[in-house]
Amino acid sequence: MEVKELLNAYQAGERTPEGVVRDVFDRIETDGTNAWIATRDQANVLAEATELDDADLTENPLYGIPFAVKDNIDYNGLPTTAGCPAYAYEPEDHAAVVDRLIDAGAILIGKTNMDQFATGLVGTRSPYGECRNVHNEAYISGGSSSGSAVAVAREHVAFALGTDTAGSGRVPAAFNGLVGLKPTRGALSTRGVVPACADLDCVSIFAQTTDDALRVEDVAARFDPDDPYSRRLADDLELSKTCLSDITIGVPAADELEFFGDNEAAQLFDDTIDEIAAQFGEPTTVDFTPFRKTAELLYGGPWVADRLSAVGEFIETHPDEVNTTVADIIRGGKEYSAVDTFEAFDQLKTLRREAEQVLAKIDALVVPTTGTTYMIEAVQSNPIELNSNLGYYTNFVNLLDLSAVAVPTHSFDAGPSFGVTIIGEAFEDARIASIGAAIESEATRPTRSTTKPISSSSN
Repeated sequence: MEVKELLNAYQAGERTPEGVVRDVFDRIETDGTNAWIATRDQANVLAEATELDDADLTENPLYGIPFAVKDNIDYNGLPTTAGCPAYAYEPEDHAAVVDRLIDAGAILIGKTNMDQFATGLVGTRSPYGECRNVHNEAYISGGSSSGSAVAVAREHVAFALGTDTAGSGRVPAAFNGLVGLKPTRGALSTRGVVPACADLDCVSIFAQTTDDALRVEDVAARFDPDDPYSRRLADDLELSKTCLSDITIGVPAADELEFFGDNEAAQLFDDTIDEIAAQFGEPTTVDFTPFRKTAELLYGGPWVADRLSAVGEFIETHPDEVNTTVADIIRGGKEYSAVDTFEAFDQLKTLRREAEQVLAKIDALVVPTTGTTYMIEAVQSNPIELNSNLGYYTNFVNLLDLSAVAVPTHSFDAGPSFGVTIIGEAFEDARIASIGAAIESEATRPTRSTTKPISSSSN
């Protein structure tokens, strides 16, 4: 269930979109999971697949490719819930990015589960049930784009859209053995996406390979004049893989790496760095301070008030319909004044300049996608602190207007996969994805699970 492989099979006459759609629905029906909030009527999807019989495969770059979207992204035909049934509405139009994918021949299967209002990195804050790690169901899937990651990792679909504000398109990829591409802010339109922090939100892509993720971005990335956050440079993005030579990789100084007491994660990162050194030469140690301080601003500063402006009124009028942890986080936006906001903006500008000076010396920054992983039970007992830990290496990326791709490299003994994130400047999506592909190819790739995961009572 990879984009490139399916396209090759269609071209060779070995598979048909109708057959793939039937396989998809059979797999969803028999493979019990909380990945899905809603799927389309199978007969309608099959009819859509049949219509492709008359289409030219060469003119449809995503011909017959099944995909899913996180349920804060509109599709006219299914309600948008943002992980909250009481919030549900019937969109009049598809989100702009969904329109582009369908126009390219992709076939939408349905809407996926998520941390409510895209507030969380854990995948457990949903009334539709927590999403479980595909390698060990006792562990978190990561969030907030939890269902999209699980649907791809369990090969229900070839790719899925998530959203990424604080790391929601990267953390679930890290834990489930996937590529999670977080494009440059504004490269993919967010028109038709329920906002979390509108100025920071990105539509992200989960796929099995970096090639597939770039192929999807190449279709989806366009300037949208009806989206105030869209950027004109999106039309000029070159999204084919690039040649890599004389690449300088930066890594945080040892005293700024944080694994929250998880020695296994620290060793997995060391192993990955050894593999990177064999490919690109010894990485350069860089000052991680501006990135760390920026990360602290996302939930420790006025940006949480952006979430309040998006759904605060709904939360106040429907207090019993909202996850308690989500509501408490979003209500925290009330604490910030206009003065606080402008002071934070000034601080961010200073930190951005410091980060630019670090990035000017390297071609890409490589960090653990997360410093550890957690069992669902642990997160339920300590939802705020453990969620915050997961954002140590992710929360700064959108605030600093950077591009990023998470790739799997190894696995924890208990099953969940471990990976790193490659980070570059805005509009360097193809280059950082190319570096990510090279790193992933040298690593001991986690084994994907498409059958019932193992249970564990350890850790």
